[in-house]
Amino acid sequence: MRALLKPVIARELGVVLLKPGSELMPMFISGRVLVESQPASMASFETGRVPDLRQPLAVNPALRPFFLNEKVITAAGGLAGLEYWLLHHGGGTCQYQHSDYHYHELTTMRHEPGAILLCGHCDNRLREQYTERLADLARQNVIDWVLDIARVALAIDKTREISLPELCWWAVRVGVTDALPESVARDALRLPAEKQTYRESEIVPSVPATSIIADKARALPAAPETHAGAPPAIKPIVGVLVDPESPQTLMKRPKRIRWDKPKYLAWVKTQPCECCGRPSDDPHHLIGWGQGGMGTKAHDSLVIPLCRQHHTELHNDPVKFERKHGTQPEMIIRVLDRAFALGVLA
Repeated sequence: MRALLKPVIARELGVVLLKPGSELMPMFISGRVLVESQPASMASFETGRVPDLRQPLAVNPALRPFFLNEKVITAAGGLAGLEYWLLHHGGGTCQYQHSDYHYHELTTMRHEPGAILLCGHCDNRLREQYTERLADLARQNVIDWVLDIARVALAIDKTREISLPELCWWAVRVGVTDALPESVARDALRLPAEKQTYRESEIVPSVPATSIIADKARALPAAPETHAGAPPAIKPIVGVLVDPESPQTLMKRPKRIRWDKPKYLAWVKTQPCECCGRPSDDPHHLIGWGQGGMGTKAHDSLVIPLCRQHHTELHNDPVKFERKHGTQPEMIIRVLDRAFALGVLA
């Protein structure tokens, strides 16, 4: 629980008095209380308890087993998805802070239970090592990534924290409600904590809160995922067939066939914009580079998720766009790598 309190300062005596009121008094009775400066993001809040919506789930110890559960990691996109997130949203700096030299290019290193963002120098130095410090970094990366994936999947504004009920709803949508700890599920459903009993006669059978959530989930119709970070489908969206003896390969002047896959385009449109990370609006087909000439269009495999702003910017001046954001083939390689890693293409 966090709160904003207005202190009463007795300047002559050098004493600071806090007036928590009846709602916040349990904070002071239960143990030590951390006092810190008011964050700028809370400047407009009224004095009193901070709404639950602002409570950071990343530091909730009861949720740690959920975030680190293998099923939850898979539902969020797998370790390949975590590595992609680190490279694009991990802060842009090496996470192994020390006084030594840092190389300018970044890469990821897998480390139980997730992965770490490192510069090339630290990657060579720490490869194949296991330390508790690296494990803490990897755990925190997994937690931050799962929360961000859930926030994007539910179209929640990144300016605020995701709430516990919202996280549980994401768990329902991706089918990992059984990974929720019982205490967390009871808290989300606002059920009273189970009383500890020592006599067999006092034991009253109760329905587990996780099963209540699971039952509600089964009663709901399956909703299609429409946002970035959606879990991989059980079956691939598109099955890529390989035919090394295609009839066209035996023809002297074969007629080229364009690869046309609307389902793949629909998935690409759910991915974040390759330039800014915001929800994309269009699957952009490669232009230039020998593709997209007069009356032709690149294969549907050669597409990039872009928001409307960057899609317009690319078509207005492709050369300037690629100088600023990177080449189109590089972006396509990243998208294809993610599609194969998540099982979209198989």
